[in-house]
Amino acid sequence: MKTMEKYVIRKATEKDLSRIAEILVFVKRVKFRPIFKDDDYSFNELQVISVAKEYSKPEILGNIWVYDDGIVKGMIHIEGKEIKELYVDYFFQGKKIGGRLIEFAKNEHDVRFLWVIEKNLNGIRFYERHGFHLTDKKEFEEGTTEYLVMMER
Repeated sequence: MKTMEKYVIRKATEKDLSRIAEILVFVKRVKFRPIFKDDDYSFNELQVISVAKEYSKPEILGNIWVYDDGIVKGMIHIEGKEIKELYVDYFFQGKKIGGRLIEFAKNEHDVRFLWVIEKNLNGIRFYERHGFHLTDKKEFEEGTTEYLVMMER
């Protein structure tokens, strides 16, 4: 017999900061280090304490929602009609958490667009499965030679 999974997508609080930072740091290292090839950023600048401090600012924390089923397993950062960030803990990827977060953003916040790293093909395919499509808009990720591409729905 299958049990119903109980979870909530709720506004992040200060108590969530260390978990949010942990998710961001680990996933960014795993997913983006191979693209950017910048160990100084990945292991010196990208640190849990500094990320938690940055995300504690009310203008950031006030725009973050977390997926919580007893463990915070993912987060989405929404500003206006834009998904700024969507991250799911590496250990819980592939369990529909990201899909639930993006559907929440579409349904509850009417998000319309996002930017994704052009070489993040898995991310692009994920967003396409959730109703977004690539546009011809692109710009450099700040301080890098890698492009971000805009996706809209």
